[in-house]
Parts: sequence; structure tokens; C-alpha cells
Amino acid sequence: MKRVVISGSGLFTAPYVIDNEELVSAFNAYAEAENARNAEAIARGEQAPLALSSVAFIEKASGIRRRYVMDKEGVLDPQRLRPRLAARADDELSLQAEMAVAAARQALAAAGRQPADIDAVICAASNMQRPYPAMGIEIQHALGIEQGFAFDMNVACSSATFAIEQAANAVRSGSARAVLVVSPEICSAHLAWQDRDCHFIFGDVCTALVIERADLDPPTNPVGAGGCWEVLGTRLVTRFSNAIRNNFGFLTRSEDGDFAARDKLFRQEGRRVFKEVCPMAADHIAAHLADLSLSPAGVRRFWLHQANLSMNQLIARRLLGREATADEAPVILDEFANTASAGSVIAFHRHRDDLAAGDAGVICSFGAGYSIGSVVVRRL
Repeated sequence: MKRVVISGSGLFTAPYVIDNEELVSAFNAYAEAENARNAEAIARGEQAPLALSSVAFIEKASGIRRRYVMDKEGVLDPQRLRPRLAARADDELSLQAEMAVAAARQALAAAGRQPADIDAVICAASNMQRPYPAMGIEIQHALGIEQGFAFDMNVACSSATFAIEQAANAVRSGSARAVLVVSPEICSAHLAWQDRDCHFIFGDVCTALVIERADLDPPTNPVGAGGCWEVLGTRLVTRFSNAIRNNFGFLTRSEDGDFAARDKLFRQEGRRVFKEVCPMAADHIAAHLADLSLSPAGVRRFWLHQANLSMNQLIARRLLGREATADEAPVILDEFANTASAGSVIAFHRHRDDLAAGDAGVICSFGAGYSIGSVVVRRL
């Protein structure tokens, strides 16, 4: 069986920042306008007024302080509250592909690899901007990868970890020497910015990873100090739940549905998700480690899915039997917000250079589906 390593990572950060103060101002302007418009119905008790948001509410509920987005003006317009993204011609590079190419080039440089070294591209994200041609194939073409294959996959917040397993399996089986996994997440486009319970949750980014055979020819001038990380094991699990759901799809038109209806965007039962997913994720990680003859105490760092600070704290506490330090379970959520499948990979990208040879770590995602994916790695 061929040994597999993660040899490079890349991160594209969306160009605009929205802090909580700006977001609250826009949301409250919208809520006050809606309450004024519906004042008579509210006075008659026929309709509840929209509650206002606050910075304190957002930070207590999530730990998020700001987020990066592909468009700021549209999101902060109280009469719009959604990104304003221009359509592109068929012969122009798609927006998700543009993000992915930028992150991929960083990952290739970090790994010291060229497009000719890559045999497969997996575009793994919580939403694709179109059904076909596959985003992965467009990204493959834009990078000048003339050999091999590409495809898209969606397992919501676990898309990246599930893709890592597919990439590792392709390398182990011999169908690819090296695989590029990219996760272009434009979460701002499927967020209900008018919903106080979730209007602060998401941000936009793209991550990239190079996953390759450990015995490939030595890299050419690798960039950065991230090093190579052997993939000791991967484990995936799914369990159906409607607690996190988005009903938008190609059948909406045929169902004579309302494309702007609330259920056509991200929605969740937050307390239920917290109660059900946290123990699932902690038990999943513990069992995976045990099967690899490792213990949570022997793990140098946990790069957890970045959805909610309290969730990560509880999962780490269940694993370690105590509160985890920021060094043991680093947080990027405060800066990036929830970036769906990219979150745990951002944490890995940002917080691995200081680890020593032999140190073990866990990349773990959890989210809609429910889906959980864990990748146990060791620095070489």
C-alpha cells in the first residue's frame, strides 16, 4: 500500500471584510424598516416584530467577529442583503474557478509541484455555481493540467475531508500520483442575511491541498515551512438529518416554487445541531484514533470544523477531559466566520508550521447531512 502525504496547502481569502458592527447596522436598518412597514399588523398582534441584532449577541452565539466576502456592498444594503455578483460569459473563468485557481497555485508552490505532476482535481464544496460542466474540470483546464480527470462533490461542511479520503484512495490505488483538492466556498450567496438567527454565520474563502504519493520525486523549490504530513488514516460517517437544510435545486422551477422562499437558503435548528453533532463528532474522533493506536492525549493539534466556538470547545473537552488550549485546538472562526468545508483546512493551513516531526494531528469536519470526516496526519 502506497504511503500518502499532504504536501502543500493554499488559501484564497475573499477581498472584502465585514465586521460585526457593520453587519448589525445593516440588519437592524432592515428590521426597523420591516417593522415600520408592518406596524399595523404588529399592533393588532397578527405579526411579531423582527428582533434587532447586536454585536454582543453574535459573539456570544458564535464567537465570530468578522468575515470575508466576495461582495460587501450588496450584503450591507438593507434593501438587498445579499451579494451583488456579476454574471460572466461562458468563455470567462467562473467565479468559483477563479478562487480555486488562486488557492491551487499557492498549494502547488508550497508542495514544489507543477500542473504536470497532478493527475486529478476534486472540487469539493457545499454549493456549486452550476451543475455542468463540472467546476473541477474548468479548474483543471485553467491550471493547465492536461492529463488525468476532475470532478465535483458536495457533502456540505464535510466536502473537503470527504474529498481528502477520495484523493488518498486514488493515490493508494495508483490511479493518480498526486491529487489537488479545492474547496471554493461562496457561503454568502446561500445565507439568509435577513434572518437574525443566522445572518452572521458565513464567510467566503477557498482552500486547496496537494495530496500525493510519499515516494514521488523530490519537489522543486517548495515554498513555506508547512512540511509534509503523512495521512495515517481517514474516516467518514453520515447520518440523515433535516436539522441543517437548503431546499434550493433544479426542481424548484418545475415545482413552480419561489426561488426567494426562506427554505431555498441555509437554515438550521441550531440547538438541535449542537446537541446531536457534538457527541457524534467527539465519539467519531476518539474511535478513529483508537483504531490507529493513538489517544486524544497523544494528538498535538486538533484542526476542527470552524462553525461555532462553543461546539469546538465542547468536542475538545469531551476528547481531552479538560478545556483545550488555543494551541491544541486553534480557532480561525473569529476572523473568517463559518466557511463550510474550508474551515478545518484553513485551521490546518494557518496553524501547522510550528509542529515538529512525529507530531500527530486531526483534521475534522462536521455539519449538514449529518456528515463527519476525520483525517489523522503525522508530520514527517
